[in-house]
Amino acid sequence: MITIIDYGSGNLRSAAKAFERAVRERGLEHTVVVTSDPDVVARADRIVLPGVGAFRDCQVGLNNLDGMWDALQEAVVTRAMPFMGICVGMQLMASRSLEYGETDGFGWIPGEVTALKPNDPSLKIPHMGWNELNLQSDHILLDGLKNGDHIYFVHSYHVAAHDQKDVLATVDYGGTVTAIIGKDNMVGTQFHPEKSQEAGLRLIGNFLTWKP
Repeated sequence: MITIIDYGSGNLRSAAKAFERAVRERGLEHTVVVTSDPDVVARADRIVLPGVGAFRDCQVGLNNLDGMWDALQEAVVTRAMPFMGICVGMQLMASRSLEYGETDGFGWIPGEVTALKPNDPSLKIPHMGWNELNLQSDHILLDGLKNGDHIYFVHSYHVAAHDQKDVLATVDYGGTVTAIIGKDNMVGTQFHPEKSQEAGLRLIGNFLTWKP
């Protein structure tokens, strides 16, 4: 069972459709469930946490689902179930965000969520649209992806990881921007794989068959 967490922040329909398509294309028998029930999340085989908007709003939304924060810690950290965070869902994996003050994240990947500051003043914030992937790792989740693959972003902040080994891929947007992070049984994408066509479906498919 793949659970996509509904906490009032995320492109749930688009995400669910992309995961369902990847299941079909890989010939898998996975069930995709969108849920706000922490008991369902605690039993999940794979967990997806989408997120759009401000970090603090997303953190509050999760905390407002009684038991969800603890269910995620139990499933992801204790049981080591495969986890994917998307956009702000990825940012929540970090230690804290500096967006509108300081807000704690899960602390699964040490680092801060910091504002994009492109060195080219003509580049607009938020960073919105297509960009080219720069792979920094040979992680199995990147199988079939290549440098230059186009992926779709909508964001103003990104994860500044303390350990560069946790950065699996970047893009250039007036400087280096974290695109994918990963550690142990966890992976996060700052871009939206559900909107990134072939490259995004490839990554989702790899996640569905990943055995960390």
